[in-house]
Amino acid sequence: MTRFTIFDETSAPADSKPVLRSVKARLGFIPNIMGELAASPTALDAYATLSAIFGRSGLTELERQVVLLTADYENNCGYCMAADSTKALGVGLDREVLVAIREGRIIESDPRLEALHQFTRAMVRERGLVERSDIDAVLRAGFTKANVLDVITGVTLKTMSNYTNHIAETELDDGFQPMAWSKPLLQHAD
Repeated sequence: MTRFTIFDETSAPADSKPVLRSVKARLGFIPNIMGELAASPTALDAYATLSAIFGRSGLTELERQVVLLTADYENNCGYCMAADSTKALGVGLDREVLVAIREGRIIESDPRLEALHQFTRAMVRERGLVERSDIDAVLRAGFTKANVLDVITGVTLKTMSNYTNHIAETELDDGFQPMAWSKPLLQHAD
């Protein structure tokens, strides 16, 4: 196992320090993933910038959380699932929706979110080579073609953080421990 250094706002490369200071001011701490990304100012800036851009997408806050959590599940990223679950509950995502995603189940309580969940799953699983029927289903649920592109933006963001966490074996921050997660061994059939 290769350990990655977790930098802070004082020990990071000079070009990463402003981003880490901003993250710390906003969150009150620097998540380990951000500290690891700081080794590459370019990677840290790309992640922070894409995260901010995705936050301005045409998807609602709860819809964005469904995209992020679904990608975390499909990419089997325990760190991001815990971090994103913590945030999702904090912004009001229904606990049953969160549990369904974390368990790989259908979101039974909200057909619109389920359509988004299924489309995101298809995007990750098929690496963007989704069927026309996948696109039609999410559009029928009331999403737009712009939202389809928003999903791609969210999946791109999660690919960066999920893969970084896989490689760095990122240690879960104390604040995310209550939402620690590992992918269920037996997935539900849906």
